[in-house]
Amino acid sequence: MEYNSIQELLELALAEETTIAEIVLKVEAEESELSEADVKARMLENLKVMQKSIKAGREKKIESAGGLVGEEAAKMSDYIAGRPGLLYLQAVTDALAVAEVNAGMGKIVAGPTAGSSGIVPAVVVATGEQLGKSDEEMMMSLFTASGLGYVVSRKATLAGAAGGCQAECGVGSAMAAGAAVELHGGTPEMVVHAFALALKNLLGLVCDPVAGLVEVPCVKRNGFSASHGLTAAAMALAGIKSVIPPDEVVLAMTEIGDALPASLKETSKGGLAVTPTGEKIACRLRK
Repeated sequence: MEYNSIQELLELALAEETTIAEIVLKVEAEESELSEADVKARMLENLKVMQKSIKAGREKKIESAGGLVGEEAAKMSDYIAGRPGLLYLQAVTDALAVAEVNAGMGKIVAGPTAGSSGIVPAVVVATGEQLGKSDEEMMMSLFTASGLGYVVSRKATLAGAAGGCQAECGVGSAMAAGAAVELHGGTPEMVVHAFALALKNLLGLVCDPVAGLVEVPCVKRNGFSASHGLTAAAMALAGIKSVIPPDEVVLAMTEIGDALPASLKETSKGGLAVTPTGEKIACRLRK
């Protein structure tokens, strides 16, 4: 059993009358020559790392390399303390938390990349907690996210240096959207439409880190991308479909990434990185 496109992944799930998560699990077990129990144990460990990085970022100021970020998650955590029940605010907070832990050289799961590492954990954990899901259920939704991301890694790129931030935060948001649909009990069709809806509306997102650090705008961009993923999941669960099929959205992302100038692909030679303030920060840090 194998899949090399979102459509093939969907067709396998429909043929087997199961979830996308179960298909990804089976394929991973076959390819790694491990038992499904062993593969699930590894993914559960990923979830544990995600939960720990969320907790760390929520509770304390993070010392980042450039000192440009480090307390955004704590501020959001204080802000939402008196506003319970707002899922998207919790997801934003958790995404900031993980991204700040990454900026502070803490332990994270780079999914799909380190720079976009806060999005999938935030959406999965915040959604899982709101729905009262078990760690096992949240862990299975990570297989959905990973299967979608795997296709992009094969057909396109996950690197900001090659495709801009659409390939990092854009894909992370799309993966998270699919996982959220899975947690809500949505159909495989809803999962892939959530993926497409999220990704196509972040097409063209540039990678322009100030001073070459994964801090500004990267950390806050994780927060916005998490809420974006939740929006896509809600649309898909409501029955809204992407007119452009998921695999064609990935193709469009590749073409757009190729068209982006090098200055907007992780080189810090364009965008926010070369604003007056961005250049002052870079100069200060060089000294």
